[in-house]
Amino acid sequence: MTAFAKNTFYISIGFGLILGVECYTGWSNPTLTVKTGGSVTIPCHYDEKYTQQKKFLFSGTDKSNTFTNTTEENLSVIDHPDQSLFTVTIRNLQNKDTGNYYCVVETGEQPPIKMIYEPYLKIQSAPDVSVVNSSVSGHEGGDISVQCFYSPRYQDTLKQWCRYKDKICYTVGRTNTSQNSSVQISDDGRGSFTVLMTGLRLTDSGWYYCSAGEALNPVQLTVNEAEPGTVSDKVNETGILNDNNETEDTVATQNNELLTVWLPALAALLLLLILISVFTWRWRRRHKQDKHQIRRRTSSITTDVIYSKAEDPEMYSIINYENPNDPNKDITYSTIDNFPVREAEKPPAGGAIYSIIYSTVAPH
Repeated sequence: MTAFAKNTFYISIGFGLILGVECYTGWSNPTLTVKTGGSVTIPCHYDEKYTQQKKFLFSGTDKSNTFTNTTEENLSVIDHPDQSLFTVTIRNLQNKDTGNYYCVVETGEQPPIKMIYEPYLKIQSAPDVSVVNSSVSGHEGGDISVQCFYSPRYQDTLKQWCRYKDKICYTVGRTNTSQNSSVQISDDGRGSFTVLMTGLRLTDSGWYYCSAGEALNPVQLTVNEAEPGTVSDKVNETGILNDNNETEDTVATQNNELLTVWLPALAALLLLLILISVFTWRWRRRHKQDKHQIRRRTSSITTDVIYSKAEDPEMYSIINYENPNDPNKDITYSTIDNFPVREAEKPPAGGAIYSIIYSTVAPH
């Protein structure tokens, strides 16, 4: 930063009322607590009209400033114009780094600069407020959980989960839950509270913080698009973290109703198909058997040639008629007839053809 800009900043701080420096009043001296030797990322949101303007971090501890898109060993200041914010990451924090920091944009108008965020950084061996992970991610329609820890002296203070951008906060007592069903906060009363966000939307991505009293710790949430093959809920784009449980319940109810109607119908249809198949099989089998019997019976005409000798006594033929009312018995008709002697049918020596009996098996 030029000497002129640096001096302008000092004059703006010292004589804010005279110069009319615009200061952001959305925060009441937030205190970011970080463990000694640890790191922290501070989000600094600005108005979209300042996207092309210069931004920088001013450190009250060593009176230095760092412009955006600068990366040093223990300090990075990166602008994210697509999100209308720039982030400040400070690493390997020590006690000497405790103090005030200022996120500043140059307005290009009067007043020339604007302080958009003024956190107080407090380095502690045991931070008053801390999180397990300072960056969490989830998928659209899914859930995420964040555990926030606080020191014993904050046992009875107000616990909150807030979004940096629009300052929407969800509060919790010791065992209370948020009234918004998409954000549930529960305090175990033993030094930690848990934030559960359900039905995530892409617009939920951003920076949040856990707080107990005036102490807080930032958390970055990234919501990715739903994975292929999953069903994400349609959500209202006009608010933040609206509940989608009602939609899920409606879909589940409709599915249950469809199952109740269609399962019995499918079972009845399947049973009907089985019965038709069995009936058809039996009918075709019976039809084949009947055709075979008719064919066999129709062709059951036999001719018996009876040979006898001249001295044999006279033979008689008795025709027996089976009961025609018994379907299990065939009716046999026999006919006795003289048969002329042919050369091919000469009887054995000493015998003569007496008669021929034709027998016919008639189908019933």
